[in-house]
Amino acid sequence: MGLFELITTAFAQGGIWMWAILVAQVFSVAIVAERVWKLYLSRKINNSQIVKQFELDIKSGHLENVIKRAQLMPDRTPISRVLKAGAEAALEMGGREEIQSQMDEVLLYENARLNKRTGLLAMLANTGTLLGLLGTIIGLIQAFSSVSGVDPVEKATLLTKGIALAMNTTAYGLIMAIPALVMFGILQSRANTISEDLNQAALKAFNWLSFKYDSVPQRSVRVKTK
Repeated sequence: MGLFELITTAFAQGGIWMWAILVAQVFSVAIVAERVWKLYLSRKINNSQIVKQFELDIKSGHLENVIKRAQLMPDRTPISRVLKAGAEAALEMGGREEIQSQMDEVLLYENARLNKRTGLLAMLANTGTLLGLLGTIIGLIQAFSSVSGVDPVEKATLLTKGIALAMNTTAYGLIMAIPALVMFGILQSRANTISEDLNQAALKAFNWLSFKYDSVPQRSVRVKTK
């Protein structure tokens, strides 16, 4: 029996639960493909190297040049947006808190983009496993409930169908879930690595940008005494 015939037979025996697991698998494969493209092919772990290109302009106070150069950089370099936000805050407000606040706002957004949709892989893997388990239970229920009061000749056939449903859904649920969980761990580790590189580069840029600025003093509130 060829592979295609084996798969067709398994789906025929597994019933609707096999198709439900297939839907979960299609979504998981699509998420893995999109995340691999974004985290491995589109993003590079070189933010610390990129930010060094702006060191001279920042330390020289040429913040307009920093903003212009950051705007010209491609979308796959998030540190450019962090630099632009910090340089604009330094030009407009000049306080360390303001610079840090603007840079942190962009950093939160960029870090959220790194983990976008990755968490769905764990959910889909659990869903596939549970669907396989549900198919197993239903198959066993069908196998043992259908043989009561049936001719002994038909009992073997009914038991075979019920057990086939149980085993096929269990196997397919695990086949779908295991790669999804493995890729979840790999993609999450990659996202954490990129995030750490981005945060370190942003901290370096913040130290350069805020070197000549003091903290904005807090206003003291005077309480009038009667």
